[in-house]
Amino acid sequence: MHPIVYDVAVSLDGFISGASGDVSKFAHEGRIVDDYRKRLETYKTAIMGRKTYEFGYGFGLKPGQNPYPHMRTVVFSGALEVPENADISVCSRASPDEIRKIVRESVGSVYLCGGGDFAGWMLEQGLIDRLILKRAPCVIGSGTTLFGACSRPISMSRIRTETYENGYLLEEFEA
Repeated sequence: MHPIVYDVAVSLDGFISGASGDVSKFAHEGRIVDDYRKRLETYKTAIMGRKTYEFGYGFGLKPGQNPYPHMRTVVFSGALEVPENADISVCSRASPDEIRKIVRESVGSVYLCGGGDFAGWMLEQGLIDRLILKRAPCVIGSGTTLFGACSRPISMSRIRTETYENGYLLEEFEA
């Protein structure tokens, strides 16, 4: 089976966005972003929750539009409304069985996009195979945490570390 990869920027204090979804403290250009874009091209399926999908509306994404046209995209939400001819799939309820089915149907790695509560639930269910952190050299103070309210201790093994000239540190872990 293909891995589920949570590939995300995170502040030193564990936030993937600040208050009201503010991501201005994270790099938007440079080698760390170029490397991330190259990794994005290797993922074949994207999964995310409603909040992450709707976050894209602030950047011009239209309801039903696929933020990653080269990937099959599945949004987990019981409340998201999209047009009938949407370029994404909406699954009303996330369950480990449904996630595993999506992974089985994928032709390559599955990108867990966004995070917070959904990523925390995925972690608690043992559904994240690889974690790629783009650790930003900043403290945000509040906002969306890397794993939401995940309260279960989880151990991972660091398999790679890379430093970038702008103070970023890339860390890759396997479950």
